[in-house]
Amino acid sequence: MHRKFTLKNGVRVVCERIPHVRSVSAGIWVKTGSRNENAKNNGISHFVEHMLFKGTETRSAAQIAECIDNIGGQLNAFTGKECTCFYAKTLDEHIGIALDVLSDMFFNSVFDKRDIALEKQVILEEISMYEDSPEELVHDLLSETVWGGSSVGYPILGTKSSLKNINRRMILEYMDERYVQPNTVISVAGNFEEDRLEALLDKYFGGWEPKNGRDGETRQIEFRPEISIKEKDTEQVHICLGFEGVKTGDDDMYPLLAVNNILGGGMSSRLYQKIREEKGLFYSVYSYPTAYMDTGLFTIYAGMKPENLKEVTNLIEEEVEDIRSNGITQAELERTREQMKGNYILGLESTSSRMNSIGKSELLLGYIYTPDEILEKISSVTMDDIGRIISRIFGSDRKGVSVVGNIKPGHYADIFR
Repeated sequence: MHRKFTLKNGVRVVCERIPHVRSVSAGIWVKTGSRNENAKNNGISHFVEHMLFKGTETRSAAQIAECIDNIGGQLNAFTGKECTCFYAKTLDEHIGIALDVLSDMFFNSVFDKRDIALEKQVILEEISMYEDSPEELVHDLLSETVWGGSSVGYPILGTKSSLKNINRRMILEYMDERYVQPNTVISVAGNFEEDRLEALLDKYFGGWEPKNGRDGETRQIEFRPEISIKEKDTEQVHICLGFEGVKTGDDDMYPLLAVNNILGGGMSSRLYQKIREEKGLFYSVYSYPTAYMDTGLFTIYAGMKPENLKEVTNLIEEEVEDIRSNGITQAELERTREQMKGNYILGLESTSSRMNSIGKSELLLGYIYTPDEILEKISSVTMDDIGRIISRIFGSDRKGVSVVGNIKPGHYADIFR
């Protein structure tokens, strides 16, 4: 069972004690990401994430890494569209070291100008590497296409142009606005003594002076059913079809996850079996939902030879039309509910997964469902729920399309109508 409390300076803490394990995962969650940026500083959230590993007032970058490596732990971070997380996983006896290092990075990073210049080159290479991976690039292109009028469509890495604008002053100003107590949650899961954990958190985070920052984007997000084509000299063509989904916290996410499992969520899904296994037209096909605070996206991806693009697109749309017109069977619903419950329970066995789940839920929603509540929500999905979410996602046939690969203008006019 998780527990929530607040430090004297307003920092929220969520923790879940799992006494039968010997590890503990601790994360600092900040409610900021690429959608809190603008065209000029796009990529700064990700840049800050990198810079917190480059050295503090008392530790060099190498010493930060050594502190965790020397105890056999893991130290990492990630940036999304709506949040950034810095986390460590160690043996339970080393929770103090993990919190010491994380807090040092969080409060005492120096942001040396030479390191900023070097890290720009690193991230420029990361952007170039990403652009050379069309199977990944096509997903970002879809976001930019359907949310082109909003920062939710910005790439997390930023662009080569926006990255050049970032300097030390911009970083400090951005952190002053976004890295504040109301935007921060500390999440801990694993084997720990509650009294000792509270004392450690007060020691390393209790002295943070309270301050308020600035809210992010609040304007209405509009889904745009448009098409974007990026020509690249590749062996395969990669395509994403995107439908407007559901937002974070919407209970319709559970029937949507069920529909996703059936349509394209795994090797037993309709898309995989009917198009890949029976037709052999491509190697990879899958679907997945993405949820944000005020919007969402349901994506279908496939990669194939250029000459198969039209046939594959038609087959995907036939499967979408079939599920829209005929729904699913009771047997499919029962099977997918068991799959979802099994996947969820297996995920609970990792302290990292639990730290992620409770931290992100508290940060973005302000509440956390218990495992029993989640399992009940999965078990409670009915055929009526399935029919409602199918109509909601596919009913209007409003979809965005992104394509990356060796395809010329004019060749796709009769494919995407």
